[in-house]
Amino acid sequence: MNLEYTVTSDRPFETVVADVERLTAEKMFRVLHVHDVQATLAEKGFTREPLKIIEICNAKFAHEALSKDMRVSIFLPCKINVYTEGGKTMIKAMRPLAMKEILPKSGLETVAQEVDRIVVDIVDRAAAGN
Repeated sequence: MNLEYTVTSDRPFETVVADVERLTAEKMFRVLHVHDVQATLAEKGFTREPLKIIEICNAKFAHEALSKDMRVSIFLPCKINVYTEGGKTMIKAMRPLAMKEILPKSGLETVAQEVDRIVVDIVDRAAAGN
């Protein structure tokens, strides 16, 4: 299984970031933090194209997964990265399904599939603008 999910969009970077945040809330998830990597690196004198790492979480799903296997904490919170490359806006997320692949006897199948479906939907809709 592919551990990441990537979609390319012609939409402006900041618009995609805003849509990821809006869609996250619509899916009953919460944006915990947005890391502006471009700004952080600029503070240290490094230049790069825009990159934001958006950390999202849903307490119910997190509690359910942690109740099955504490090792899942290394995957939390879910991250959706938005960056530019070659004039395009890229949206990349680690697949929550990776949890069940890396921790095969953890009983995470159901929760991993549900969260994966939600994360993929957020990425797809933010890329498309709907």
